[in-house]
Parts: sequence; structure tokens; C-alpha cells
Amino acid sequence: MIRVLLADDQALVRAGFRALLDSAADINVVAEADDGAEAVRLVRSERPDVVLMDIRMPGTDGLAATERIVTDPDLSGTRVVILTTFDVDEYIFEALRLGASGFLVKDTEPEDLLQGVRVVARGDALLSPNVTRRLIADYARRPRRPEPDTRLNELTEREREVVALVGAGLTNEEIAERLVLSPATAKTHVSRAMVKLRARDRAQLVVIAYETSLVTPGWFD
Repeated sequence: MIRVLLADDQALVRAGFRALLDSAADINVVAEADDGAEAVRLVRSERPDVVLMDIRMPGTDGLAATERIVTDPDLSGTRVVILTTFDVDEYIFEALRLGASGFLVKDTEPEDLLQGVRVVARGDALLSPNVTRRLIADYARRPRRPEPDTRLNELTEREREVVALVGAGLTNEEIAERLVLSPATAKTHVSRAMVKLRARDRAQLVVIAYETSLVTPGWFD
């Protein structure tokens, strides 16, 4: 059973999400919060597997709450998915950089919502290829860091290739097919890269991929 916490300041939105999620046999909504501070408190008491977190909430917003959750070692088993009104907005990159495992648009199809919760609960990132391309393009317009980025120095060439493909939104199976590997080998490379880069999950690998220019606009068109 996947345990979910809903954090949104609109009661109607929470009610709609709860009704849909509770209709699935493998998902259970264990708590609701109407602001970020309450969400953090409830995560600590309920220990959900997945938090669906609205960004724009009064008081402590979703970004601050996400950072508190993902930086707490006691909450390492909880994954945060950002809820947003728009497909990509100004806060998404920052949420991913802070440690969110992906995001969902609030008007997503019901089955996509359920599948998204399942994807994140098993440790994958909830980022589609076309969305990661837009995020990469957005990041490319930002000022570059003046100092050289040395985070990739620990990776082998194959691990760099794999991280770049993760950054383009590919699954382990798609990476295996592209690099002519077994899915198990691709998964091993992803896991080793996450350990070396101290990435919480695949979404963090995506962020690192375009922060270090492993992936650039047009690279995977």
C-alpha cells in the first residue's frame, strides 16, 4: 500500500485528489495539510511514501516545505511530487534542485495521476522527456557558474553517458536499448552514478545533468 499525504491550501482540490487516490486499491491518503508547515509536521508523524505538494500556499510555501522534508535524514523514505497549475513554471527547476522527485499538473488525467504516484513511490523520477527538454532550455538561458563543476570527475565515461540519458528523460529500459545493455546493467549504472553524485533520486540526476552541461538544448531532439 502506497501512503500519500496531500498538501494544498484549497480544500476542494484536496477532496478531488483524495477521492481519486483512495479509489485505487494500492494507494491510501493518510493525511491532508493546508500549508507547508503542517505538511512537514504530518510527514514526520505519518511517514508517507509520497507527498503531493502544492507550491503556492500561505505561510510556509511548498518549496520551503519540500526542502525541510528532503534534507531531514529521518524522512529519507518520503518522496515529494510538486503540484502545479502550469506545465512548467518558474518554481519547478528550484523544486527539483531542492530534491523534489518530479511534478504533476493539477489537471492531469486521473490515470496519469495514479501512475505518477506509483512511479515516484518505487523511486523513479516523474519527468517526461518533453518536460525535461523545456527545463534544460530554461536552464541554458541562466548565467553560468564562474567556477568549473567537478561533480562529474568521479564518474566513468559510461556513467556519464547514462546520466546524460537520464537527464533526457529516458527510463532504464530505454537507456539499455540505446546503449545496447541489459536493463539490469543500465539500472546498476544509474544506481552507481546516484551514489557517486550523492543524488537522492533520478530527478536529482536530471538536475545535475543540465547543471553540468551533460545535456544541452537540442541534444536529444
